[in-house]
Amino acid sequence: MIAIVPGYISRSVAGSYDNEGIAIFCMLLTYYMWVKAVKTGSLFWATLCALAYFYMVSSWGGYVFLINLIPMHVLALMITGRFSHRIYIAYSTVYTLGTILSMQISFVGFQPVQSSEHMAAFGVFGLCQIHAFVDYIRSKLSQQQFEFLFKTMVLLTAVVAAVVGGALTALGKISPWTGRFYSLLDPSYAKNNIPIIASVSEHQPTTWSSFYFDLQLLVFMFPVGLYFCFVKLTDQNIFIILYGVTSIYFAGVMVRLMLVLAPVMCILSGIAVSSLLSIYMRNLELFEPRTKKAKKMDPNYPVKSELAGVIVLMVTAFLITYTFHCTWVTSEAYSSPSIVLAASQPDGSRIIFDDFREAYYWLRQNTPEDAKVMSWWDYGYQITAMANRTILVDNNTWNNTHISRVGQAMSSPEDHAYEIMRELDVSYVLVIFGGLTGYASDDINKFLWMVRIGGSTEKGEHIKEEDYFTPQGEFRVDQEGSPVLLNCLMYKMCYYRFGQVYTEQGKPSGYDRVRNAEIGNKDFELDVLEEAYTTEHWIVRIYKVKDLENRGI
Repeated sequence: MIAIVPGYISRSVAGSYDNEGIAIFCMLLTYYMWVKAVKTGSLFWATLCALAYFYMVSSWGGYVFLINLIPMHVLALMITGRFSHRIYIAYSTVYTLGTILSMQISFVGFQPVQSSEHMAAFGVFGLCQIHAFVDYIRSKLSQQQFEFLFKTMVLLTAVVAAVVGGALTALGKISPWTGRFYSLLDPSYAKNNIPIIASVSEHQPTTWSSFYFDLQLLVFMFPVGLYFCFVKLTDQNIFIILYGVTSIYFAGVMVRLMLVLAPVMCILSGIAVSSLLSIYMRNLELFEPRTKKAKKMDPNYPVKSELAGVIVLMVTAFLITYTFHCTWVTSEAYSSPSIVLAASQPDGSRIIFDDFREAYYWLRQNTPEDAKVMSWWDYGYQITAMANRTILVDNNTWNNTHISRVGQAMSSPEDHAYEIMRELDVSYVLVIFGGLTGYASDDINKFLWMVRIGGSTEKGEHIKEEDYFTPQGEFRVDQEGSPVLLNCLMYKMCYYRFGQVYTEQGKPSGYDRVRNAEIGNKDFELDVLEEAYTTEHWIVRIYKVKDLENRGI
């Protein structure tokens, strides 16, 4: 199942892969080694688990999910009374060796002992030592003495942990949770406090259609697999239950984490299919020889064989449709390059929009090697890789201040935007525009995020989102639109000369096919920019920043 599930295969198609394609394998390898270590209590398997964890840390920053899930499993085993020397050996080895190894990765450094995201693992490690110590003391003392000592130790440990943790946090030795971590626990946090996180499409909540598109009938087999895990509750089944429940929550909060959910969906669905077939296949009587004497029918289960046959056929149909669905989704949605767009014409033929490659090739061939390009961060990696030019912001969205400065330039009038561009030493500005072709993922549709991010820092306090709406609260690009919007840099770069273009029969010039409106500001000229290049379908537009006037002449 996992070999073809769209939720995972989307990261590794046709020989091209993202780092998550490797990371998920590393994560599953770590989980497998952890389960083996829990079942055997072997130092060998625990060491292999720590090495797999090191491999995971080196490949993806999402290792934080893993190093919180394993401690959660250990804590659940403690609460349910299943903690034993096997768990103690496994977790102590994995945590100590895994933490030391992970700190050798440059981008991790001392985070495993300093950041709040890793404190749960450290706390459970401490609980393991206390639990082992308490078990040792219990064997040496009477019941009455042990109860008194236990209560004293619990109180003392809680007070010391609270005081030490609070002091280290106050002194800055333990860093607070990051915005991305908060946004997973509270889906509204990013929208209200960190717009740069909320603006990323992969950070949006997952719709039901996305669940079905990426998982198909696994969505319905998932609870069946959970049921069979609860029926046979073992240490390893508890881990699978925790993995499944936490993954489906986080995947619901953030669509990108569908990648983490897909493997456990396959695992639980595999358990469901295997258990169902094991139960009902033995009830089939298709291959039993018929005797002259009719068998006595069970009055409590009169159609046992028929019902078993129906269930087996349903499971078989599920597996067949799952295979066809995965093949179709992979070929239609995940096998095309993201920079080459395709659309169907009324006669059924396909038209290819190759504007992105066209624009990046022009940048590479017609601009100085030291030119700096300003665009929204979505296209940063593409420009760097394909045009080989320096960009101001890219898809590494950690630098909120720098991205906010670009958002301020896009949201401001030309004169103020020019000051920001000179400050950032910008040579060219690139925008994406879909009004001619109907390409909806353009910069006008993303513009409100530029406004929000631009106004989220101290230098952008003058940018207010409500200024870009009409008095009725509408975001419009026609004559009824806000004057602030109709005169900002982004609007002018997208709609420059567009007022002279006819896009549809029976529509006026300057008709935007995405917003379904005639633009409100048609006749204007650019003061601080000059058009350098516009692609065939107007999807990518590039402008050159004018030099300062020579005041000596």
